[in-house]
Amino acid sequence: MNILVCIKQVPDTTEIKIDPVKNTLIREGVPSIVNPFDTYALEAAARIKDANPDAKIVVVTMGPPQAEKALRECLAIAADKAYLVTDRKFGGSDTLATSYVLRKTVEKLETLEGKFDAIFCGKQAIDGDTGQVGPELAEWLDIPQVTNCWEVEAAGDSMKVKKQTDEGFEIVSVQTPCLVTYTQPAWEVRYPNIKRKLAANKAEIPQIAVADLADVEEARLGLNGSPTKVKKSFVPPKREGGIKIEEETAEDGAKKLFKMLNDASII
Repeated sequence: MNILVCIKQVPDTTEIKIDPVKNTLIREGVPSIVNPFDTYALEAAARIKDANPDAKIVVVTMGPPQAEKALRECLAIAADKAYLVTDRKFGGSDTLATSYVLRKTVEKLETLEGKFDAIFCGKQAIDGDTGQVGPELAEWLDIPQVTNCWEVEAAGDSMKVKKQTDEGFEIVSVQTPCLVTYTQPAWEVRYPNIKRKLAANKAEIPQIAVADLADVEEARLGLNGSPTKVKKSFVPPKREGGIKIEEETAEDGAKKLFKMLNDASII
């Protein structure tokens, strides 16, 4: 089985900064991590490989050169090969433009790594939270998709997927090739071992640019190919605390609170 895992390097959620002029996230110099939902997708692929040692896991990310670090983390955990899709022309891509580039990337990678039986993605990236790239990629490739997956089991030319819903879970059988997006499962993701970390540090990670992709419509790339326009992004100011009730006893405090709520016609 040949599995492609799409990952993204995202800013650490405690360190998000926004460019006040461009209204975009500042990524340069900001601590970054592998998108947590993508680590669940990688772990799902690794579990399939545990059961099928002949399986191959390829990881790919679209991003700036420093995203190579995220790919090496994935190689240290479970991936066999990694590719970095990077080009200045991709800058500012929204979900539609990103999924278009990934579609062209999949076509390119299949000439190098063979046909993919499955493409795994996180259900969303924590810096955008749109949950659109995975489904859009499936539409570009015209393959079936299952979202919000907890667990997956390979079964010949199909996959048995445990899908999370608002009411609980559904068991879905999907024909391969397919695309599956993952939410947080009940199990923990694995950690890399020393041997894999050393190998990951030495691994060659090929880069893919626009010139390496076939039949690319450059009008679909970057800001020009992005119908989503962000008018303004900002971090809400911290809200100051409300009214403090300071009385000698808890009973007096409760009485004062009751009076305030009653006077405000809340109760």
